[in-house]
Amino acid sequence: MATSRHRSSAAPLAWLYAGLIVYASLSPFTGWTVPSGVPWLGLGHMPWSPWWTAFDVISNLLGYMPLGALVFGAMVRGGRGPVRAAIVSTLLGALLSFSLESLQNYLPMRVPSSMDCALNAGGTLAGVLVAQVVRWLGGVERWQVVRDRWFIPRSAGGIALLLLWPVGLLFPTPVPLGVGQVVFRLQEIAGALLEDTPWSTWSEGWLNGQMALTPLSRGGELLTTLLGLLAPCLVAYSVVQPGWRRGALVGGAAALGFAATTLSTALNFGPQHALAWLTPPALPAMGVGIVLALMLADIPRRAAAGLGLMAVTALVALVTQAPADPYFSQSLLAWEQGRFIRFHGAAQWVGWMWPYAALWYLFSRVIARDDPPPTQAEGSPPAAS
Repeated sequence: MATSRHRSSAAPLAWLYAGLIVYASLSPFTGWTVPSGVPWLGLGHMPWSPWWTAFDVISNLLGYMPLGALVFGAMVRGGRGPVRAAIVSTLLGALLSFSLESLQNYLPMRVPSSMDCALNAGGTLAGVLVAQVVRWLGGVERWQVVRDRWFIPRSAGGIALLLLWPVGLLFPTPVPLGVGQVVFRLQEIAGALLEDTPWSTWSEGWLNGQMALTPLSRGGELLTTLLGLLAPCLVAYSVVQPGWRRGALVGGAAALGFAATTLSTALNFGPQHALAWLTPPALPAMGVGIVLALMLADIPRRAAAGLGLMAVTALVALVTQAPADPYFSQSLLAWEQGRFIRFHGAAQWVGWMWPYAALWYLFSRVIARDDPPPTQAEGSPPAAS
């Protein structure tokens, strides 16, 4: 009997997680040189590391477990058999690790290691096994029942965005809940590319625009934080039927936003400053955001997607005008030079790209054709005609 196919949120999450592994493995992406004295130009050249630490072993093993679980889950939910999914998932994880370790031969700051490659492959297999155990215990079926009750069909992208939003908040934002400040990094990249070219003088004013920015006013900070909370709520509204579940998701978004921002502040500035992000406009903005989101809880899904487009666009426009926190740059040095580089890179990229992914998804919801009626979950009352 063929396995039924589903659009799973595990698929986009697997692609994103693979991208983050590439970032963590090849960061800082500078100093590329062709390796000398290395056979096959570094392909497969991974000496066994003469030294290692428990942190290295655990991080390499655990780092690939989510990838194995996500790829396996996406394949099973897509209709592939569990045996085939387990083999392909493990091979893909091993191949990715083999490729990245080989590429590290071109980066003087990175050291390729056959032990790392073996641990990464083992971590992928461990993730597959964990996912298979969850499947044997009926976790996939239970999740499908929950998903059918809470979300409309074809909601995988929206669910992935909702799961990733608190991750993006773990990278400190210039304003509470103000994700999407990627323009400054693009300016740095453009400046490096245009350096010593005829266009360097012409572009100097734009590239140095960050220096002219002034902190947002209290009203601007309040509006940015409000929109930062309203954005994930409207994404949720675009994939959830009107009703009490929307109200529950608003409460969950507020709680996750508060917790993730507090954890981020504690990690970067110390536990004693965990609540320092609660500036005078922040808490009122979250309260107003919750009230406004609840007031919009009964709007149609397509209208929610349209309002979400406007809210996220305004959020990005406001965040772009906010200068970076000078104290954060000092804290960031410790992250980039220490063991948190992988975590820092993952949260950073998610926080940068989340609004733009949300814009793309919300636009697709606005122009989408009417969704098919939701699948009736076992034990749920029949849908009204």
